[in-house]
Amino acid sequence: MHKLRIIPKLVLIGAIASMTQVHAAGGGGPLEEADIDPGNIPSLQRGAANFMNYCAGCHSAQYVRYTTIGKHLGLSEEQLIDNLMFNANKTFETINTAMPPEDAERWFGSVPPDMSLIARAKGADYLYSFLKGYYVEPGSPTGVNNLYLPGTSMPHVLWELQGYQAANYSEHSENGIVTRQFEGFEPLTAGVLDAEAYDGFVRDTVNFLAYIAEPIRSDRRTVGVWVLIFLTIFLVLAYMLKKEIWKDVK
Repeated sequence: MHKLRIIPKLVLIGAIASMTQVHAAGGGGPLEEADIDPGNIPSLQRGAANFMNYCAGCHSAQYVRYTTIGKHLGLSEEQLIDNLMFNANKTFETINTAMPPEDAERWFGSVPPDMSLIARAKGADYLYSFLKGYYVEPGSPTGVNNLYLPGTSMPHVLWELQGYQAANYSEHSENGIVTRQFEGFEPLTAGVLDAEAYDGFVRDTVNFLAYIAEPIRSDRRTVGVWVLIFLTIFLVLAYMLKKEIWKDVK
């Protein structure tokens, strides 16, 4: 009986130890600030084009409709059809990927996640850092790895724009435990875009992902401002009424 009680504890300790070892070996790095602006319509328009050209082949966004995007981004139906709708027939449809799930699982090991709420789940800073965090790793099935999601099955689809880079680590040994600390990236090959232009490309893309995660954000804020104005006016009127009613009471 005592041995049986010990087994779960040993399993738990082993799991914690293995997680600690993975964390120590993985290195990692601080997230970069995305500095997005969901109210920047030109940025959202560029981000929408980026998403449809580089992401929608594998990733869906099934909780947002093309009509919603057109309404908030100032795009006509013709512009939606000509520039964004590559695998849809009607503007009221949602963004679906043309890749069959069974093929995606066979090729990548898992079905690429839907991107509708990814910005709310992971945060804009994480997405921005992730898209900049690929580095060459010869032993990887895709030839690359990612600083912020080690072992990711997602290939570096933006390699042509960013180029390839290496991740530099320094090793530290303490009490027989060797840890690796991320020191920075080193460019290996140049991409079509320079570093500043690539940062802008990624920022626009993440800005669009943050937008589709909450399309009514701008409307909600506008309504919120009017509600606060109404409550302020009502407060002033209520205070003046109170003063008028109680002016003769000492």
